[in-house]
Amino acid sequence: MLVETIERDFTAKVTERIRLLPEGIQRYRVETPFMFDDGDHLPIVLKADDGRWILSDEGHTYMHLTYRLDESDLHRGTRQKIISNSLLGFGVSDRHGELLVPLEEGHYGDALYSFVQALLKISDVSFLSRERVRSTFMDDFRSFITEHVPENRRVFDWSDSAHDPEGKYTVDCRISGMARPILAFALPNDDKVRDATISLLQFERWGLTFRSLAIHEDQEQVNRKVLARFSDVCEKQFSSLLANRDRISRYLSEALATNPTP
Repeated sequence: MLVETIERDFTAKVTERIRLLPEGIQRYRVETPFMFDDGDHLPIVLKADDGRWILSDEGHTYMHLTYRLDESDLHRGTRQKIISNSLLGFGVSDRHGELLVPLEEGHYGDALYSFVQALLKISDVSFLSRERVRSTFMDDFRSFITEHVPENRRVFDWSDSAHDPEGKYTVDCRISGMARPILAFALPNDDKVRDATISLLQFERWGLTFRSLAIHEDQEQVNRKVLARFSDVCEKQFSSLLANRDRISRYLSEALATNPTP
């Protein structure tokens, strides 16, 4: 019987502590010693699906993560990258939130091993600190600007040396070469939005000529009052880098193509 062959290959290639427990027609719960960090066993089911046998978590891995994280956190930034890389690296598919891998003849144990590794790797995203996520967003911002703005027209961590020799009012990137340089801010949180608001107000007091650009990590997470005050002083905002890469690219391209500084 094929199921007995699959079970033998599971125990031979992964661990002897594996059992297949029947749960209906052509459906078995895969009992393994592998667990999430909180002690819950990995949710793995062996079942027939459209004429083939697959391993599936039936959506429980993502559900398990939402005990600690907002669901939206799984679809952006570093966490999204870790999940995508894990799925790709271990040959696992995401079918509307259900993680699955097909079984190929003679490679049943290999499929189970890869599936277990993918689920454990994905579960690690719950340990990512907000600081780690934030720093990655800043790196992504720098990489994006570096890709779309020539080196001789950009300065990261810029401050006005004439008015601000101590560098109290910094800008994540100053883009020059046009009549009004662009002061671009990368905004991962409320504190950074407040700082950018203060800086822009100070630049206005000094009479600087500029255009202002803000790229949020996730604008929806910014406090409404903080965002309202910032919106009063910022010329152009994008709600996130991930969802607006093409729009930001067009904005920068058009700005760079305007009449250069005389």
